[in-house]
Amino acid sequence: MATASPPKVMTANRLSDGAVVYLTLAHTWSDRFADAHASAEPAELAGFEATALEAVRSRVVVGTYLFPVSVEADGSLVPLGQRERIRSAGPTVGTDLPASVKVA
Repeated sequence: MATASPPKVMTANRLSDGAVVYLTLAHTWSDRFADAHASAEPAELAGFEATALEAVRSRVVVGTYLFPVSVEADGSLVPLGQRERIRSAGPTVGTDLPASVKVA
């Protein structure tokens, strides 16, 4: 018997500022992991990949990839990999700087 694949989320880095972003249900990009949309359906994952490819071609994002998540009882998503847990928690450096400060 085949094991079901876990749901996946599409992530990337926004080209304008390098921020980690996630694909939403509306196929827009959000820097909030809570806005991410997950799916285990092959057709929907293909749609995620098509949206991501178009965003790369349009120079909106770079470095797109799907990563597995678990879905909690309350519907919240939890990344399964260490890298994605760190990325979803937000920046690990420079958090003491005001948002208006631009890093060169």
